[in-house]
Amino acid sequence: MNKFLRAWRWIGWAGCCGWLVAGAAEADRWLWLEEIDGPKALDWVKAHNEATERTLTATPDYAALYRDALAVLDAASRVPDVVQRGGYLYNLWQDRDHPRGLYRRTTPAEFRRAEPKWETVLDVDALAKTEGRPWAFGGAVWLPPENRRCLIRLAPGGGDAVEVREFDAEQKAFVADGFFLPTAKSRVAWRDADTLYVATDFGAGSLTKSGYPRSVKRWTRGTPLAAAVVVHTGAAGSVSTEARRVRAKEGDLDLVSEGLTFWTQQHYQILEGTLRPLALPPTARIVGGFRGRLVLWLKEDWRTGGVLYPSGAVLVADAAALRGEAGRIEQVVEPTAHSVVKGVQPTPAGILVAALDDVRGRLLRFTPGAAGAAGWTRTTVAFPDHGAIDIKTTDDESGDAVVEFQSFLTPPSLYAVTAGSDEPVLLKSQAPAFDGGRFEVAQYWTASADGTRVPYFVVMPKGLKRDGTAPTWMFSYGGFENALTPSYSGSYEKLSGAYGKLWLERGGVFVLANIRGGGEFGPAWHTAVLKENHYKCFEDFEAVARDLAARKITSAAHLGIEGRSNGGLLVAATMLRQPGLYGAVVCGNPLVDMRRYHKLLAGASWVAEYGDPDVPEQWAFLERYSPYQRVQAGGKLPPVMFYTSTRDDRVHPGHARKMAAKMESLGHAVEYYENTEGGHHGSVTNEQLATRLARTYAFLWAKLR
Repeated sequence: MNKFLRAWRWIGWAGCCGWLVAGAAEADRWLWLEEIDGPKALDWVKAHNEATERTLTATPDYAALYRDALAVLDAASRVPDVVQRGGYLYNLWQDRDHPRGLYRRTTPAEFRRAEPKWETVLDVDALAKTEGRPWAFGGAVWLPPENRRCLIRLAPGGGDAVEVREFDAEQKAFVADGFFLPTAKSRVAWRDADTLYVATDFGAGSLTKSGYPRSVKRWTRGTPLAAAVVVHTGAAGSVSTEARRVRAKEGDLDLVSEGLTFWTQQHYQILEGTLRPLALPPTARIVGGFRGRLVLWLKEDWRTGGVLYPSGAVLVADAAALRGEAGRIEQVVEPTAHSVVKGVQPTPAGILVAALDDVRGRLLRFTPGAAGAAGWTRTTVAFPDHGAIDIKTTDDESGDAVVEFQSFLTPPSLYAVTAGSDEPVLLKSQAPAFDGGRFEVAQYWTASADGTRVPYFVVMPKGLKRDGTAPTWMFSYGGFENALTPSYSGSYEKLSGAYGKLWLERGGVFVLANIRGGGEFGPAWHTAVLKENHYKCFEDFEAVARDLAARKITSAAHLGIEGRSNGGLLVAATMLRQPGLYGAVVCGNPLVDMRRYHKLLAGASWVAEYGDPDVPEQWAFLERYSPYQRVQAGGKLPPVMFYTSTRDDRVHPGHARKMAAKMESLGHAVEYYENTEGGHHGSVTNEQLATRLARTYAFLWAKLR
């Protein structure tokens, strides 16, 4: 009898476990698609890539769209992204002959010529061919003040993980037996010519749950990495740790930052080999140094020393004051309800601030009073209205800057901004990619569900017939304090005006929605939709869609929406919430499985943005909008196109794969495209990007006419 009972109990327990396992498998039957390079998963990707290629390349528009996209992306007149290091301006140039890029340089004087001569420093295509690796250039970390050597970051396949090699720019060669780090999500900075601050994968236990370095060490030239001295080790539950040196003639400041969450940090100063905590709000950013002091950008109100400094303000502070000792703290910039700080760049001559005035770019310069005098002088550098301003680079000696201006209809142009002058001088301007004179731009405002006024831009043909039939493409993001500004590329990608050629000139209307979650109106615009309030960015987006219909600019059947990354979550969620508002959806490198996002690649670092699904109270609000869990059979959803990258090591490609597979199994119309390299940016070469753009617009034109 006892044997029978024991056997029955075992059978019952085994049956229960089998039911639980079967239930889990049924709940996520597509889990195997998270195996990034799994043979079965890659077979699925290949089959879907081929099906999408057949479908979209067969559309009447595709060939011309691809031709025009590649012509724009490869255009010789594109303005180069330049970075000044020492006496040179450096740039990575990609075109049809150099798809992976030439890292090259010229002098500031030569750059002013109509056709400057460039000197090749590193041929990335040749390197990739020689070494048989799909290298993508990931940037360079230069050693000031001479700037003869740098640390080149090379990403296999274009992901966030990079190999780091020391490079001699004068010899145009990698340094034999120089500093080298194998592929990892490393953070490196020069302390001096023979010492680095290194945060990398040091082995077991050295990474946080987010997959970033937990420890930062001081590594001396000629010694093995294993002998590097620990400077600081953060908590396993933190996001990352790094160190850097802020240089100044008045004295260098060595800093360590432990990212506690995506939005909070603990800052330290290294003094005589010991770490001294800096008493700053956890959300404050140290954006650099000014004459031996620290430049701070606040993200929340801060009361210290009897003074209240507002959220969004820019301050200059003595490090001693932040250590609780005698020292000064000065407020340089105070934001207003309509004018906020977008970017801060300290220079030897003053502090440059890229600001937004109702989402329109402004460039401000702040200079301190004479020695011993209090206060800062504010100067507005004269740029056109209704555009976007980006401080590309500054001269570490003079404080001169190169600044980019562009708008929805104005091609990107580079200007020299000389220290002490408020009149920028044009250096380079891209030739128009499309006929901007045919179009006009309007900024409208609409009320979201809770009454918040939300702005959006519309780029449309002059004299548009308001009958609700215009094919309209709406782009947004709504997270991580990323502000969307008037761009010649429409979205935040650097597309050199391709949207005008592929969309506007063919009769389309473009909409950029400045929903909450971004930084268009300062930190509060972002924090308003954190965690349990994230649904409000969906409501903002839906309010814009309804307002477009109310103004008869377009209607649901002709409205296509696109978002990437967090924006992919946005469009997938609102597609399920309000499917009747849209005629097509483009969902790129998306975050859609909110039950498992924190377990995939860098996902754990975003818990401060969305919430923790392992906490029942937080999963309760995440579950209400998580697209992967919410999608069901039945009902009419707009057709959707997913795209992602196999080598995206930030947002796991499994999100897009699983969502596409599940939707297909439920009978919904899906197109799917996965580039085999490109990382979170999605493309390494212009040809790859042109392919994605052509497929995206072919899809939109096919669905929205």
